[in-house]
Amino acid sequence: MIGKILRGGLVLAILLGGVAAFNYERINRLLAVTSLFEVDQIVGNFSNMDAAFLHRPLPRGDGPTSVLPQGPQMSLPAGFQSWIEDSAITALVVLQDGALVHESYHLGTTAADRRISWSVAKSYLSALMGVVLAEGAIDSIDDPVTKYAPALKGGAYGGATIKDVLQMSSGVTFDEDYLKFSSDINRMGRVLALGRSMDGFATDLTETFQPAGTAWQYVSIDTHIIGMVIRGATGRSIPDLLSEKIIAPMGLEADPYYLTDGDGTAFVLGGLNLRTRDYARFGQMYLQGGHYNGQQIVPADWVAASTVPSARTRADQTGYGYQWWIPQGADSGEYLARGIYGQYIYIHNPSGTVIAMNSADRGFRQEGVFARHVAMFRAIAKGEQ
Repeated sequence: MIGKILRGGLVLAILLGGVAAFNYERINRLLAVTSLFEVDQIVGNFSNMDAAFLHRPLPRGDGPTSVLPQGPQMSLPAGFQSWIEDSAITALVVLQDGALVHESYHLGTTAADRRISWSVAKSYLSALMGVVLAEGAIDSIDDPVTKYAPALKGGAYGGATIKDVLQMSSGVTFDEDYLKFSSDINRMGRVLALGRSMDGFATDLTETFQPAGTAWQYVSIDTHIIGMVIRGATGRSIPDLLSEKIIAPMGLEADPYYLTDGDGTAFVLGGLNLRTRDYARFGQMYLQGGHYNGQQIVPADWVAASTVPSARTRADQTGYGYQWWIPQGADSGEYLARGIYGQYIYIHNPSGTVIAMNSADRGFRQEGVFARHVAMFRAIAKGEQ
C-alpha cells in the first residue's frame, strides 16, 4: 500500500511538474509580448523572435545561394545618415540592376540576423496566393472565402470573397491600434503568445462595419483568412507551401522561420523572419516580374495585378493592391511591402532599384515618418545627392 501511495505521489508530482513547465513557457511568451517593444530590448528582440515564441523553419532547400553581384557603391543622398539614426534602422540593403550597391547594419546587428518582417510577410503570402491560383487549387479570387475555409460560415467573413481580403476590404470590425492593450491586434498577439488558436480567433469574429467589398480599411486579420483559404484549398500548411514554391527556388542564404500559434499554424500576417539580403532577393524577384534564379517563381500576371492600386482607398490615402502598397504619386512600377516599426521592401522598376530595410523604430506611427521613408527611397533610386 505504501508503495502504491509513493508511486501515485510520484506520478502526481511528474504531472504537476509538466503542467508547471507548460504554464511557465506560456507565461514567458506572454511576458515577451509585453516587453517586445521596450526601448532597451526591441533591437535584440526583433533579431531573435525564435527565442521567445513558438516557431517553425522554412527550409531553403539544398541548392546553392543565389548570387548578389557586387556593384559600384552608391553615392548617399543628402540627409542619409540622420535618416538612418532617426529611424532606428538596423539593416539596409540596396540593389540596382540586381547588383549590391549598398549594405549596412546598425545598432549592433549583423548580416546574419534573421529579422522579423511584421506586415512585410503579407506580401509573401500574396505571392503564394498567385502561385496556388495559377496551379488551379483555387478557381478564382472572386470565390467566397467560405468555399475553401468553411469554418468561416456564419461569422464576420461569411460574405467576403478572396479578392475582398486580398484588398483589405472585408468590412470586418477589427481594432488595429497597437498602442491600446484591449485592441483586437493586441488580443491576437496574446493568443499567439499563449499558444492558442489563430483559426479560432478568426472564426469567433462576428461583427462587420460595412458590406464586404465596398470600402478599404486595413485589418491584419484579413491576411490570416488568406492563409486559411490557401490551406483549405491545398490541404497543406503555409510553411510547407511557401518553402517549396517561393523560398527554395530563390536560393536564399538561410532558412527563414515563421512564428506559429499553439496548433502550429503560421502567423502569416506578420511572423516571417529572414536575413535582410534575402528580403532584397524577394524584392528583386518581383522587380523581374516574378522571375529569379533562372526560373519563373511567381506568375508575371499576378505580380502585375497585385502591385497596382486596385483597392477602394480614398484619394488622400496610400494606394493598395493585393497585400502591396503603392505610394501616392508613384511612378509606374513603384510599390512596396510595409511593416510596423519600419520594415520595408521597396521596388522601383524605372531605375531597377530594390531596397530592403529593417528597423526598430518606436516612432514609426508619427506624422510624416512614412512620407520621409518614401522620399529617401526615391532619392536613393534616382541617384539624388
